[in-house]
Amino acid sequence: MTLAKKSAKQWAQQWASKLQLAFLALASALVLTACASPQPADYAQEKPVLDLKEYFNGTIDAWGVFQDRSGKVVKRFTVVMKCTWDGNTGVLDEDFVYSDGTTQKRVWTLKKDGNKYTGTAGDVLGQATGETSGNAFQWKYTMLLPVDGTTYEVQFDDWMYQMDNKVMLNRATMSKFGIELGEVLLSFRKRD
Repeated sequence: MTLAKKSAKQWAQQWASKLQLAFLALASALVLTACASPQPADYAQEKPVLDLKEYFNGTIDAWGVFQDRSGKVVKRFTVVMKCTWDGNTGVLDEDFVYSDGTTQKRVWTLKKDGNKYTGTAGDVLGQATGETSGNAFQWKYTMLLPVDGTTYEVQFDDWMYQMDNKVMLNRATMSKFGIELGEVLLSFRKRD
């Protein structure tokens, strides 16, 4: 083997080795990221234990903000929710009023099966799925979000945490193609 062929072969082997190491590092980072995501079971021991049928029953007031991915608040809003249940089927009738004066209505229909829930709403693509554990509820869905005459499919990863019998906090991250677009922060207060 000539010196030039030997050098080219060694160079190719070195680059193959470096690519393998880079691939392993990337794969490890992805595994660690996936493992690092919270799961509902992480909150199993937290109190008070959240019962969605009990909490989302009656009238609830909420205050929220939407932040873009830089953290800037781009929209504020309030919500009045009228919530009812018939067996394991719940209806959450939500009326939104935004800081710019616009309004919106969303009506969720929820189905309970143990600690798991499914849900539908007019501006939700397909079915939302969720699970309670301890004081927490994780809710995932794809919302049809109108922006300047175009409707986008945006994924929501919604986490709710019951603080006491009246107050619940909610943080939802919004993403498209795995890229975070922003988040919604909400505070719920159940009326007497």
